[in-house]
Amino acid sequence: MSLLLTFFLAIISNNLYAVEKDTLKGSWDITIDVGGKPAPAWLEIRRSGRTTLVGQFMCVVGSARPISEIHLKDGKFSFAIPHQWEQGSNDLRVEGKIEGEKISGTLQTVDGKTQNWTGVRAPTLRRTAVPVWGKPIHLIKDNSVKDWHAEGTSQWVVEKGILRSPKSGVNLFTNEKFNDFKLHIEFRIPKGSNSGVYLRGRYEVQVTDGKGLEPALDQMGAIYGLLVPNEMVAKEAGEWNSYDITLIGKMVTLVANGKTVISNQYIPGITGGAIDSNEAEPGPIFLQGDHGPVEYRNIIITPAK
Repeated sequence: MSLLLTFFLAIISNNLYAVEKDTLKGSWDITIDVGGKPAPAWLEIRRSGRTTLVGQFMCVVGSARPISEIHLKDGKFSFAIPHQWEQGSNDLRVEGKIEGEKISGTLQTVDGKTQNWTGVRAPTLRRTAVPVWGKPIHLIKDNSVKDWHAEGTSQWVVEKGILRSPKSGVNLFTNEKFNDFKLHIEFRIPKGSNSGVYLRGRYEVQVTDGKGLEPALDQMGAIYGLLVPNEMVAKEAGEWNSYDITLIGKMVTLVANGKTVISNQYIPGITGGAIDSNEAEPGPIFLQGDHGPVEYRNIIITPAK
């Protein structure tokens, strides 16, 4: 009788453990307290095989990093991942607990600091209706940046309809925020430079001089660190390229230089450098200006009504 009881208790325990793991699975939008200021992060958790939890984690800057195993017991979980762009040599360590539809915990940075964080389930943003498009808005007009603002002293200038960042400096943000939209934008970049177009300020479309390279998570046409374009269509450095981007919810289609390189793909989460992790909210278009010289022109956005 005791063996039978032990058997049934083991089954119950395994079932509870499976439920606990399934409760933690999914995508989480995270806000980290960095010296009293909020900083965005994103965590994805999924099951690998029968019992192992794995995932990926994007922490403020850089790209999403794979998590080889997430340890979970009694509602508490933990994992460690190697450093990426941070200054330090230790692993980045995360501990957390799940409470209903929220998670919270601590993060130990690669330089040994401890930061608190909170998280909520990321919205899927899967639209059920076909968008009705409004009127196109030209975001560069009258040779001014009156529809834009920078956080800090701006190096951006407009000359003959070309928005130029002649050197590394600050990023540039639209004053208006957008939900779903179609965006046309053209860019020119010198060899070795780097920029990005952030959709709603949270999802970076990479801008590089990728001519001759294989498609990659960190090259032209990628949703940085998350979606790889199916073809590299970059022109020579110093030539004008174009993007036509449609963002509906978190579904993105990207046409680069007239070729569809990402077709109605789901963006799993925010990318490094995002303004915040509040994915359900509208956000600006912002142009990365801290990675070298870049020029933009013919920036036209058509919002959904």
